Amino acid sequence: MPKDPFREARQKDGILKCPFQGEDIPMILRHADVRSASKDWQTFSSDAPFRVPIPSEEELRSVRQLPIETNPPEHTGYRKIVEPFFKRARQPDVIAKVQSLINELLDHAFSRDSIEIVNEFALPIQSRALTYLLNVPESEAEIYTAWGIHVFHVEGTSLEDYLSSALDKAAANPGEDFFSALTQAGYRGRPLSREEMMGFANLTFAGGRDTIIHTISSIIHHLGTSPEDLEKLRANPKGLALAGEEFFRAFMPLTHIGRVCPVETDVRGHTVPPNGRISLGWAAANFDEDVFEAPEEVRLDRKPNPHVSFGFGTHLCLGAPHARLIVRELLQALTKEVSAISINKATAHVEHQSAFIRDNGFDQLEVSLAARKPR
Repeated sequence: MPKDPFREARQKDGILKCPFQGEDIPMILRHADVRSASKDWQTFSSDAPFRVPIPSEEELRSVRQLPIETNPPEHTGYRKIVEPFFKRARQPDVIAKVQSLINELLDHAFSRDSIEIVNEFALPIQSRALTYLLNVPESEAEIYTAWGIHVFHVEGTSLEDYLSSALDKAAANPGEDFFSALTQAGYRGRPLSREEMMGFANLTFAGGRDTIIHTISSIIHHLGTSPEDLEKLRANPKGLALAGEEFFRAFMPLTHIGRVCPVETDVRGHTVPPNGRISLGWAAANFDEDVFEAPEEVRLDRKPNPHVSFGFGTHLCLGAPHARLIVRELLQALTKEVSAISINKATAHVEHQSAFIRDNGFDQLEVSLAARKPR
């Protein structure tokens, strides 16, 4: 079962002080407070280049991420530019490609005595599914897979080098892909600048990478250690959507995200100075006992399930339909094709911060998958 490292602080005053880069950032922990702050962009602003993701990324990227580091009305206009690509997850051809991809990788896993899920299963799913979303050749996934789990820590060619090259090619020979759309898009009556294009592309590649990878590996680990839940899903295929939402709640990969207070602000008795940061504790809010009964239990039929794993309010995650598609098709395939999941080795990915320690996905997960039908 997932553990909640924020319970005591949430029950006390709903705030946990998190030191980052010289700032003592109050993390908002309670579900109601997180949702309220998410909607109040005037008080808790996202118009803060390089300060929304925590820890900050000044040394890892050179561009402002769009549209996440903007407020309305700029955010609204920026979001409309790329929204059509993120809605591709609802198209029948994209759904069929994701189904085929997952079945292909399961067949590969069945042919082996064991498989390492993080790098040999979840990473290829994320990388290849991203090419479907962006409408680029699937062969590009070989590059994405070679980067490993964390795109900001790549040896050799950097993410920004790749994105810049892709935009150059699209500008010279535009097609129907994501990069071409950026080179041809307009904003407030003018073309996008190269910096804006890079800001969109940077977030697209960084925002949905380790999040999806950790979610996939966490689900497989859970079904391997709780085989009764695999049987429950097999017996009730109509419950897969509810189960997917519960997995998103329980295995939230993004612990928190920052906001900046333009003026001095009181946050539950904690004074935030002008231009100081707070953070929205997504993972803590997902375990709020006032909202979720027995939050540390994974309940596949939990309903209602108002988790905040895709954010809340203005910045609701653009990639939510894509993530839901992958998890839905993964669960569908596991229940149809897999009779048992045996965990051979599991090394948790542990998020070490001075204020908290949190298990968050896996660095390594070796499993054996038994097929329901002879291969």
